Amino acid sequence: MTVRKNQALLTAEEKRRFVAALLELKRSGRYDTFVTTHNSFIMSDTDQGERTGHRSPSFLPWHRRFLLEFERALRSVDASVALPYWDWTADNSVRSSLWAPDFMGGSGRSRDGRVVDGPFAAAGGNWPVNVRVDGRTFLRRALGSGGRQLPTRAEVESVLAMATYDMPPWNSASDGFRNHLEGWRGVNLHNRVHVWVGGQMATGASPNDPVFWLHHAYIDKLWAEWQRRHPGSGYLPAGGTPDVVDLNETMRPWHDMTPADLLDHTPHYTYDA
Repeated sequence: MTVRKNQALLTAEEKRRFVAALLELKRSGRYDTFVTTHNSFIMSDTDQGERTGHRSPSFLPWHRRFLLEFERALRSVDASVALPYWDWTADNSVRSSLWAPDFMGGSGRSRDGRVVDGPFAAAGGNWPVNVRVDGRTFLRRALGSGGRQLPTRAEVESVLAMATYDMPPWNSASDGFRNHLEGWRGVNLHNRVHVWVGGQMATGASPNDPVFWLHHAYIDKLWAEWQRRHPGSGYLPAGGTPDVVDLNETMRPWHDMTPADLLDHTPHYTYDA
């Protein structure tokens, strides 16, 4: 049983091991398969067609399954490693320890967004961007550019208070908890964080930035928190809905788990709080 911890509470050794496991997955080529998978679903998920990873009820179970596979890959390198999460309501500054040179590294330089410090900076030669949306082969960020702000705890609370998981039309126009958390409606939580980080995080190839995993671990934690607050509100739709994943349908590309299989995360991991 793994315990996913707040990244702000990791020891120096836990950070070192997590970074080392990331670098080994990258060196072996396994890391880029995750980037490719995510990018392909971003490109194919549409409001009017089949949608699985995004703009759809299965946004949360799909990413839970995706993170589970990635966490298993990390643990195949170092069994002590678990995915940490980034609580961006608390660690909401470019000066947060998350962005220190011993962990994620900082923002990109103004002229091209290139990250110049930390273990994923291009100068180190350990993090070439191979799954690209353009010709640039280096990690890019633009933390908080344009005066953007990360979501607040009050905004998170307003979304956690929503009692219905999802509703028609089951896409980016839907009301309900899932779409407000995903960020196509309302205060915009998940999507806004991607844009705040900028660079590759603002593209379909967002896992090129390792902070992707910490962001989505927190999104997963918020889903678990919503479930505890609304025990009578389950995953919707339950069945018979075209173009989206119903409760007991398996999810691409794995075809081995349904949303129903993933409603309880505790057989796989717990959170530190």
